[in-house]
Amino acid sequence: VFCCHDFDFTELASLRFGIIGMGAIGQHVGKVASAFGAEVVYYSTTGKNDSVPYRRLSLDELLATSDIVSIHAPLNDSTRGMIGKKELQRMKPDAYLLNLGRGGIVVEPDLAEALDEGWIKGAALDVFTSEPLPADHPFLRLKHPEKILLTPHIAWASHEAQQRLIDKIAENIRSYLHTKSAQP
Repeated sequence: VFCCHDFDFTELASLRFGIIGMGAIGQHVGKVASAFGAEVVYYSTTGKNDSVPYRRLSLDELLATSDIVSIHAPLNDSTRGMIGKKELQRMKPDAYLLNLGRGGIVVEPDLAEALDEGWIKGAALDVFTSEPLPADHPFLRLKHPEKILLTPHIAWASHEAQQRLIDKIAENIRSYLHTKSAQP
């Protein structure tokens, strides 16, 4: 009989899922989390997005009350270093941080400290300030490496996404050759 009780699993239906960055990707993530029964809340990094069916919170309230904090914001002057020591200490000790947005939004040495000191339960990251991670990166020296899941910036890399990228590049080349201007 196959059964794994080595890990602590929790259904999303009992959780508050906080999203930082409610652009197109954040909205899709919200739909998925909501479909699994999570209470979805969000913080808008631009302050512009009020047209989604979820409750908008301040960053402080989102961090303090969410079981999962999922980052899907662009990297710019207002988001660079947005999640540092002070913000991580505001999170619940049983919360998880996900960064699938951009490297540089999370202050990585502070996140390593948060994991080692038990400020949060765990983290998963697909983006980093420097890619690939240097050999002396704090994530590679954690006291509890089981608290973090690292992937090498591949969340976008489905076969379909790669094909769309190739198609867009080919379309831009054709457009440029025809009109001398590429399309975004």
